[in-house]
Amino acid sequence: MGSLLRGHLKKPVHSVTTPIKPSEEKKLRAAGSSHHHLAALSLAALGVVFGDIGTSPLYAIRECFHGQYGIAISTDNVLGVLSLMFWALIIVVTLKYLTFILRADNHGEGGVIALTALIQPKQLKTTRARWILVTAGLFAASLLYGDGMITPAISVLSAIEGVKIIAPAFHYFVIPATVIILACLFLLQSRGTAKVGALFGPVIFVWFCALGILGFIQITLNPKILMAMFPWYGVAFLINNQVHGFLVLGAVFLVVTGAEALYADMGHFGRRPIRLVWIVLVLPALLLNYFGQGALLLADPEKAHHPFYAMVPSWGLIPMVILATAATIIASQAVITGAFSLTRQAIRLGYFPRLRILHTSVKHLGQIYVPLVNWILMAATICLVLAFRTTSKLAAAYGVAVTSTMLIATILFYVVARERWGWSRFSAGLPVCVFLVVDIAFFGANISKIFHGAWFPLVIGGMIYFMMITWKRGRESLSTQLKGLTPTFEEFQARLTDDPPYRISGQAVFLSGNPDIVPAALVQNLIHNKVLHSDILFLHFKTEEVPRVPNDEKVEEFKLGNGFYKVIAHYGFMEDPKVGNILALIREKGFDFKMEKMSFFLGRERLVQKKHGGIKAIRSMLFSFMSRNAQNVATFYDIPNNQIIEVGIQLEI
Repeated sequence: MGSLLRGHLKKPVHSVTTPIKPSEEKKLRAAGSSHHHLAALSLAALGVVFGDIGTSPLYAIRECFHGQYGIAISTDNVLGVLSLMFWALIIVVTLKYLTFILRADNHGEGGVIALTALIQPKQLKTTRARWILVTAGLFAASLLYGDGMITPAISVLSAIEGVKIIAPAFHYFVIPATVIILACLFLLQSRGTAKVGALFGPVIFVWFCALGILGFIQITLNPKILMAMFPWYGVAFLINNQVHGFLVLGAVFLVVTGAEALYADMGHFGRRPIRLVWIVLVLPALLLNYFGQGALLLADPEKAHHPFYAMVPSWGLIPMVILATAATIIASQAVITGAFSLTRQAIRLGYFPRLRILHTSVKHLGQIYVPLVNWILMAATICLVLAFRTTSKLAAAYGVAVTSTMLIATILFYVVARERWGWSRFSAGLPVCVFLVVDIAFFGANISKIFHGAWFPLVIGGMIYFMMITWKRGRESLSTQLKGLTPTFEEFQARLTDDPPYRISGQAVFLSGNPDIVPAALVQNLIHNKVLHSDILFLHFKTEEVPRVPNDEKVEEFKLGNGFYKVIAHYGFMEDPKVGNILALIREKGFDFKMEKMSFFLGRERLVQKKHGGIKAIRSMLFSFMSRNAQNVATFYDIPNNQIIEVGIQLEI
């Protein structure tokens, strides 16, 4: 706006300026505000989304030439590895995730659970097909917990290993320093990331600038390294090195670990900032650094033990170790926060018991803290550092979880594109076939490391999946039992007509797990106390397979007559269900229910284990353990403790 006015002032005095219409001025201001908002979102996305993939230069090239399956350094091998890295970033990140999979948003949210929720029974020919796909999606989500344990360990350890280059005599302090930093990171989770989060974007921006500058300097010294952009160097590398070359793909894959975060964090930032930051800054910086490390290895193969720090001048080593440590902490923070969000989604969809979830920010709903998950991640991450002790050994365990998740995401995307969007087999199949070839190749290369640590994320993923399925099926079994013990409302009304109980003045709320039957707590209360309140509300919380439900669609209310009311509260799997919010919404629709006047009747389940053998006995004991340690209903739904009456119910499991 200012430059426009200055342009008019430079004209001759006799010229006539055309006044700007109010509507045009409003558009200009809106455009300026939009650009400012996009810049702010892009900077925030840079810190949260790209931290993981941005720290891969610390160890990816080194693992190709100095790791478990390190290959000899030669011109052909260096060009071949860099060619594979270049095309992995283009195909997996730029094409697969940013161009295609980011389209598969579930009401603006992304991630493998959101993608799984897009698959609906009516879109598939059989319920068995849905069951298989949902099972695959859940297993992919479970594997991300293993990734959440390995990422902080390998990222922070790779940064601290720079100390050995600065002062080799201090190599004894690498493991203790890594453990201390990780412990502090997890201990600070309860305070939230709202305050320090503002620093994430600027720090990662400086990090990517440093990556690009270091790589550019080396490339200018050996420009022929840029020939690696041609794909035939990668193909020739695989043909010439055969099995060994295929195994090196497991290390090449390290350059794209973190790509799934682009999709998972889409709901926080949107597609446009993520795509913009990747194309403008992240991809160029990563490519410059990888090619720079390759140029350095061609000039001095002895630097293969840590080519990243070898590019840094001696005067900049200490600042670079500090910057790298900060970048890896930020990358770890994003993975930890992702584990918290994944847990909340699983709870909302009924695959985990209720856990204590704390909100660490009043402004950002997505910033949560799950204490149990935090302590488990902390213990596992520190144990990994102590057990593996080097990034080379940790890298052997890294990749299987991520490749499995990426492979499953590709399959789920094909189903969504075909059945939900109506794409033709050719339109959906052509890109998916390309992605599957790459995914399967990376998966095969990583699964070969099963005895070198790759078993760890698979075991963790299998355990989490087993817990999810056990809880889901256990709750379904109890729901079936309750349905058999309690009548429908019509049957209940008929009983009341035949034998009307004494009605006392007051309002009572009964939480119902099934909106089609009378809550067992009401039946038991009537049997023992012989009275009913004058106004009784049946409240059922239903989690929809969407991230959020608008307030105007959140409640369905029914007047059943004779003082009975039913409300079905619809919540998304990214939301926190609260009784107070529901009562406020139904009051707007003419229902006179107030929190301070109500008594809440909750059913307390006493589980009795049946006699089982084998796997059924294990699942029965696991379900009972999870049920005993679940967060109580009152806290989960934010019900005042002094207004609760619990009614015991005995069920078999």
